[in-house]
Amino acid sequence: MDWGSRETALSLSRELETSVRPRRLFHPLPVTASCCAEPHLQTFSSPGSGYLLPAIYTGLQTGPLLLQRQLSPAMAAQVSLWHHYLHAIRSREAPRAQDYQRAENTLLAVLERVHALDPRFLVDYSRDLQAFQFSLRSSEDPLDMEVPLQVNTEALLIEELGAPEPGDGPALCRLGVPREAVGLEQWRTEDVFSTSEDEGNAECCGHIVPGRVLRVLKALLVAAIVHCRHHSLIPPGTAACSLNAASLSEEQLHLSLLVSSGWRKIRFNIVPVVRRKQGAPTLERVQLMPGLPEGTLRRILGHGVDLVPASPQHWRTSSGYPLSQLLSGLGSLQGHRLDSLSILDRVNHESWRDGGQSPGLTFDHLKMALLWASVLFPAPEDWAELQGAVYRVLVVLLCCLATRNLPHPLCPGHNLLRGCGLDLSAIYQRVERFASQPEMSLRIHVTHLGRIPPPRIDNGVQALLQLPASDPTYWTPAYFDVLLDKFQVFNIQDKDRISAMQGTFRKTKTLGTEES
Repeated sequence: MDWGSRETALSLSRELETSVRPRRLFHPLPVTASCCAEPHLQTFSSPGSGYLLPAIYTGLQTGPLLLQRQLSPAMAAQVSLWHHYLHAIRSREAPRAQDYQRAENTLLAVLERVHALDPRFLVDYSRDLQAFQFSLRSSEDPLDMEVPLQVNTEALLIEELGAPEPGDGPALCRLGVPREAVGLEQWRTEDVFSTSEDEGNAECCGHIVPGRVLRVLKALLVAAIVHCRHHSLIPPGTAACSLNAASLSEEQLHLSLLVSSGWRKIRFNIVPVVRRKQGAPTLERVQLMPGLPEGTLRRILGHGVDLVPASPQHWRTSSGYPLSQLLSGLGSLQGHRLDSLSILDRVNHESWRDGGQSPGLTFDHLKMALLWASVLFPAPEDWAELQGAVYRVLVVLLCCLATRNLPHPLCPGHNLLRGCGLDLSAIYQRVERFASQPEMSLRIHVTHLGRIPPPRIDNGVQALLQLPASDPTYWTPAYFDVLLDKFQVFNIQDKDRISAMQGTFRKTKTLGTEES
């Protein structure tokens, strides 16, 4: 077939109008929201080829921008690599979503039986955010499945245990049961309750202990799986159950359950959670996320803060729900925000973690970097081009690795890399190598072989990346624009922004010259 003829291009254009699929299975968007955010990169499917061909290869002029901006062969090759890589990821979304749905249905059947055995443990059908995130991922990290507790939190005494050390996680607390409380009798039984040793405490008679709650939940899960298998509620071989007693250690306060779905095995971390309607000061930072729909902000702020086990005796606040809602909200904005996350997760899994065989960054680490990048780069033009979108997340990630500090978006004092047990220096080297020469990691087919462009950066970039560690005032859009310029992907035309970037660059020029 002659791919350069106008007749072929127009034929393919008509085919596209009837065959193109939504961008996301769980959050469908118009094609123009992402795929066609760059008019010169609109895609047309080749019948039977399994690929989407950029319009620049078809000879079809798709808009005024194509007439004004002719791509060089080298840039066209770059465009092809990034978009072929993204298409390969998208082609797996639907099968992954189906695998997740089957695994989740199996797990929900088990949890329904848990609830029948002990009504204190509820089944939450209201959230599809884990399915949404699973469709974005290539990595096989465990997924959280929350099991809400049937308890009136307004009647409980939330005993805060003081502020955490700088860099530590959220503050710890205990769930006290008032002596005169009504309706909490089921939580004063010995299997989940510890009587207070402080006889002088006239208000609190004891505490709900997370370690005991987990032991009860584990026993219920084992009984529920046996019941579901015996009554054929779970297809044979579907629930490859591995309830590991070691998962009850202080380091991992959850229950790990492996569920088979087709050829894929999905590991769930089952976590008991206490829902609180009251908010927390950290949720106020949600309103700092620019561009998010008002409905998303209302849902997050109205949900309150959940409590999950932090140790056998203590609970802590959980930010899982607001962060997942924020990520979902980014999917409603135009541009390649979520595409950049999908690409980096795939590269992380295949290249930085050797196909998942080596320890390294998780999907959650990359998600935090994207959320920070969305705050630092709120303008739609920052996310309009795929390669540039990926690099906006990359420069944030590189800076966090260089300084060994990934601040929590809702609690910046919490360093998500502290105590992670990873070789951050080795991870940094791999991420920087990709940022400098991404071509090798993006090639997924023999036809993508070609000349490798020279490295984009010199030795001076690491010194620049470490500046926020000694001077937090560098954590600004202008500083990260300097990094984008270093990687040759700063293409913003706004004069004020260019001026701010140049001012920051002049401050760092002496350091960059010395390190080079």
